[in-house]
Amino acid sequence: MLPLGDFPLAARRAVKGVFCDIDDTLTTGGQLTAGAYAAMERLGRAGLLVVPITGRPAGWCDHIARMWPAAAVVGENGAFYFRYDRVRRVMRRTFADEAATRARNRGRLEAIAAEIVRSVPGCAVAADQPYRETDLAIDYREDVAPLGREAVDRIVALMRARGLTAKVSSIHVNGWFGAYDKLAMTRTLMREAFGVDLEQERGAYVFVGDSPNDAPMFAFFPHSVGVANVRAFAGQLAEEPKYVTHAPAGAGFCEVVDCIVAAR
Repeated sequence: MLPLGDFPLAARRAVKGVFCDIDDTLTTGGQLTAGAYAAMERLGRAGLLVVPITGRPAGWCDHIARMWPAAAVVGENGAFYFRYDRVRRVMRRTFADEAATRARNRGRLEAIAAEIVRSVPGCAVAADQPYRETDLAIDYREDVAPLGREAVDRIVALMRARGLTAKVSSIHVNGWFGAYDKLAMTRTLMREAFGVDLEQERGAYVFVGDSPNDAPMFAFFPHSVGVANVRAFAGQLAEEPKYVTHAPAGAGFCEVVDCIVAAR
């Protein structure tokens, strides 16, 4: 990973938008700081698209799409995108799976959740699970005492043994039925809502993240950035970001915004 200062000036000037993870990328210690929120607003005022790409649940994403300075949001690790039309006051919700499939899978996920909690001492079903439409979130360090890598690997193995796609974030292990991910839904969002073919324009967009479930985004975008705490996952990332910030979490996100806006 290169220092953020190596991000070429010409490339920074060509940026059209920023995609960003939320937990431990925008947030710091579980809170969205005034600085990180203001940084999103600065991007919007500069004419740049801002889209959070998160593992957080549909209930939260409805709020984010409505009330944050964001053009849209991709949630539950790529299960859907929400985009709020502020003129028409209409929320557009696009899911990877149909409603009947999501309802059927939720029952299956409840049984898997119970098995994991019994099998891995110290973990818990995430507090935001009631607001999820498509996936199972197992908490390993948000509201529980942090678990070690062996326990996290055990959670992942149990999910995969039951046919789930499993991804590790900085606070949860998320599992779902299906092959979608953050990148697939981001590409769908950009094509359907903004008429952008990311395959052709990937160099004009920056992704900022911090953990293993961000690996598809790190791999796809040539100007991907990890906030400094991404180093905690050394050896666990299928793909690393191109650049890394000096500061962790929300302060690192602010570094990225400063870097891009200053170039303009």
